[in-house]
Amino acid sequence: MKRKSLFALSAVVVAAVAAGAVLWSGGNNLHSGGAIAATPADKAALVKQGEYLARAGDCIACHTVRGGKEFAGGLPMATPFGTMFTPNITPDDQYGIGKWTSDDFYRAMHTGRSKDGSLLYPGFPFTSYTKVTRADSDAIYAYLRSVSPVSVASRPHELRFPFNNRNLLIGWRTLFFSEGEYKPDPTKSVEWNRGAYLVEGLGHCAMCHTSINAMGGPVNSAAFAGGLIPLQNWYAPSLTSNKEAGLGDWDIKDINDLLKTGVSQRGAVFGPMAEVVHNSLQYMTDADINAMSTYLKSIPQKNEAPETMQLETSEKFGTELMQMGQKVYTENCAKCHAENGLGKPPAYPPLANNPSIQMQSAVNPIRMTLNGGYPPSTGGNPMPHGMPPFAQALSDTEVAAVVTYIRRSWGNHGTPVSPQQVSNLRSAPLD
Repeated sequence: MKRKSLFALSAVVVAAVAAGAVLWSGGNNLHSGGAIAATPADKAALVKQGEYLARAGDCIACHTVRGGKEFAGGLPMATPFGTMFTPNITPDDQYGIGKWTSDDFYRAMHTGRSKDGSLLYPGFPFTSYTKVTRADSDAIYAYLRSVSPVSVASRPHELRFPFNNRNLLIGWRTLFFSEGEYKPDPTKSVEWNRGAYLVEGLGHCAMCHTSINAMGGPVNSAAFAGGLIPLQNWYAPSLTSNKEAGLGDWDIKDINDLLKTGVSQRGAVFGPMAEVVHNSLQYMTDADINAMSTYLKSIPQKNEAPETMQLETSEKFGTELMQMGQKVYTENCAKCHAENGLGKPPAYPPLANNPSIQMQSAVNPIRMTLNGGYPPSTGGNPMPHGMPPFAQALSDTEVAAVVTYIRRSWGNHGTPVSPQQVSNLRSAPLD
């Protein structure tokens, strides 16, 4: 389970997903002393609830290779320290979790330790999952026990020395891991606490929307302040700044629409966030989506977005790019996004006054111009309008020019984009 437009609110709002049919307070708690519910009806209900939780937690995204057997693992996860491979979590006795008890499963979720007590790498987001209740953990366990077992061995990680030494995780955990289930804030509403539980627990939204330091740990002092997703070359915008993806001035309906369908009057999701909506968020109940939106909207806003590395151009060259960019925009973009940049929302997002266009990091608009993309196909938006790729049609300078034009026109206040940055991203992976 992980976490894994031209210019809408790309890769935005939660670079992660959320989960849970059982309230943080323990409602509908079918767990008692670690035992699965005794009656067939209770067990069926627990499995159904676990399916919802696993779907909402986007477990399938990491533990299923495209075209492969469900939950059989084997998905390669590139990291700055080497490649990790997700494990088989089907109920196969030899290669999966067939011999795991509900206690074993909860220990993995809550403490980041496997059945044999070995430390799990934080690619598995136990730093967030530790907040998940025992009742929800048992429900997921019951569901995974109900799927078809797959007799496929988990592939060992391929990590460089010294990162292949699990004993080093002791120090990492001391610095970056605080064990404990979510504790509701008595000064907040039930709905707010529900949203906090979903966002901070199975949702593990902070894994994308919080910067990672050289040790692979989160910069907790800048939680939800945005960051470049390692090796994916997508920028997860700040949720603490209205200059990026801060939601303080959004209507709850627009946030709900974005999470549930992938599009709203304020923007659309692309890149990794589109996969999250497609695989997970669209299946969540309206009540859970509204709770998440309530919590996300309440995250304290800061006046300034966090600083990110950005290649700069001279003022003179920036002016040249603006002139070229206007021509490229008129020929390639205005038909959908309009000459005045107002677009035709929600099908074609507005570019004028769009915070995601003006962020200090220009990674997302460059990626969208080069590679194109679609918002997710969801029940509320089954036939989304897409953005065509221009990597083959436009040079690095032309892409830099049109992105510069969009970032600095119609009242936008973005900085010019360097052709070198476009060149660096041209060969970036598409996933």
